[in-house]
Amino acid sequence: MRPTIRVLREEWADPAVPLPSYVTAGAAGADVRANLPEAERAGGLVLAPMARRLVPTGLRLEIPEGFEVQVRPRSGLALKHGISLPNTPGTIDSDYRGPLGVILINLGAEPFVVGHGDRIAQLVVAPVVQAGFAEAAELGDTARGGGGFGSTGAR
Repeated sequence: MRPTIRVLREEWADPAVPLPSYVTAGAAGADVRANLPEAERAGGLVLAPMARRLVPTGLRLEIPEGFEVQVRPRSGLALKHGISLPNTPGTIDSDYRGPLGVILINLGAEPFVVGHGDRIAQLVVAPVVQAGFAEAAELGDTARGGGGFGSTGAR
C-alpha cells in the first residue's frame, strides 16, 4: 500500500518552492525544502557554528493513521558542512496538523546559510505499530542478558 500524504501550504509560503519529492526512483526519503518568510528570503538564515534553528518549510501534513513521517538529515549537508538534525530522526505523528519545521544544527566550523528553497532534510514515511505495555514480575532470559552499551564486543 502506498500512502498519500496530503500537504497544505501555509498562507505566507512561497508556492514556487516545490513540495517534498523523491529525487530518484529508489530513494527512501523525499527531500523537503526551506520555505522562508518573505523578509528572510533574500539573505537566507545564517546558522552559526554549534547553533541550532527551526527552519520553516511552509507546509502542514496530513499523515494517514498507522503511519509516521521521520525527518532525517541529508548526508551531503552533513559531510560537506556539518549540518545535521539534533533530534534525528524526528517524528511527525499522524494526528499532528501544525507547521512542519526542521530543527537544523551546525556542527561545522563555519557559518552556514540556509537559502530559500534549499533542500534541508529528507522525509521518510514509515508504518507505526503501537504496542501494549504490561508490568511483569520477571523477564525472560537471553544470551545477552542485562549487558548494556558495548557489551556485545570490542567493535
